[in-house]
Amino acid sequence: MASARSISAMGITNRWERLLWGDVDTLPHWQRRLRRPARLARAIGLDFSSGLLSLQAMGLVYTTLLSLVPLLAVSFSVLKGFGVHNQIEPMLLQALSPLGAGAQEVAQQLIGYVDRTNVGVLGAVGLAVLLYSVLSLISKIEQVFNMIWRISHPRPLSERFSRYLSVLLVGPVLLFSGVAASASLRSNTLVQRVAHIEPFGFLLHIGEQVLPFSLITLAFAFVYSFVPNTRVRLIPALVGAATGALLWLTAGDLFAQFMAGSTRYAAIYSGLAILILFMIWVYIAWLIVLIGANIAFYWQYPEYLAAPNRELRLSNRLRERVALQLMRRIVERHFSGSEGVTEEELARSIRMPPANVRILIDTLRDGRFLERTASEPSRLVPAQAPEQVRVTDFLRYVRRFEERSSGLPDIPEDSPIARIEQRLQQGMDEALGDMTLKDLAMQDDEPGITRSARAPA
Repeated sequence: MASARSISAMGITNRWERLLWGDVDTLPHWQRRLRRPARLARAIGLDFSSGLLSLQAMGLVYTTLLSLVPLLAVSFSVLKGFGVHNQIEPMLLQALSPLGAGAQEVAQQLIGYVDRTNVGVLGAVGLAVLLYSVLSLISKIEQVFNMIWRISHPRPLSERFSRYLSVLLVGPVLLFSGVAASASLRSNTLVQRVAHIEPFGFLLHIGEQVLPFSLITLAFAFVYSFVPNTRVRLIPALVGAATGALLWLTAGDLFAQFMAGSTRYAAIYSGLAILILFMIWVYIAWLIVLIGANIAFYWQYPEYLAAPNRELRLSNRLRERVALQLMRRIVERHFSGSEGVTEEELARSIRMPPANVRILIDTLRDGRFLERTASEPSRLVPAQAPEQVRVTDFLRYVRRFEERSSGLPDIPEDSPIARIEQRLQQGMDEALGDMTLKDLAMQDDEPGITRSARAPA
């Protein structure tokens, strides 16, 4: 009986692995459609089980608790100028609705803190500290999102300040104005009369159910598109946002049910119970936001789902091949008279994860083979005349990059290993001769055919 169960479990495992990594031509048509969602679910599960998502969410909870009151104070000051500041409490109640009866208490406490924070009497130093607390929250969010999107370079300080300021000034106005408009629409006399006429009443009821999901999806899509220091396409942002919105509403209902039976927590923690439950909900909320961001990332870059470990590790041979591919495309674009090529275009053209492409680009920039333009987005152009750079010198640099920082001692020049390395280098020099990067770029995909006649000298 036990052996039968183990055989059955083995069969399920084999079918699961065949769905994920097997030859796609051997799968039925319906399983081919399931491959990408199955790989995506596996990748999110590995991200969650590794503990990285949980640590990021915990860090955001800490920053949120420190910056929540300053954020509401700044938003309240901006909204007051537009006459919609009265909508801040209903919006807080909606966001804290999973806390059940405790939502009213938490919202009133936060509003009380905001009311007692008089921005006008803080002075220059107090106002600077207030703004720093708010900007640190947005900066922390951007840092976490950049980690998700494998971005190692943060935005310049001036660009970060302008973006954060737009979030603080424009975001609250749009958000609370939308809430106020939807509330006034529901209380409109004409809308109430139409609601008693079928099928308009049914459609309005469906709209009230769909409206929260749509608003949360749009809010998440805006965050996923605006915060990371990279270009996020619309469809991946919407896929991640819709998944995050669905998880948000589902988790809200489940947490509300949990709150209804949490009387024993009040008995244990007394007055601190609502604070602890509030922190748990903030943690769950950030975890959902980060899961949606990961889904958007994997949807935009499915190359990361093609490997079981979610990270494509290049062998020495593949590193040389990809470096040659990148350099060839950049030199081709250079001789075509265009302004250069972006990182995203390079990654898409050779179907490689952007993180691997970015590492090789940084390597070639250190070797003065490439440089970035000052345009936005920045483009990659040759740093040296391609007709003066030999391919053998290029490959020698790619092979030896960061050898000095390895910490390993050099081997004697007369050792057998050193002689093997010398013969390999001599063989490569003889095979490539004086072939330059321009010669490489001008060669067609068919052997023996060049495109030098079609390119300017």
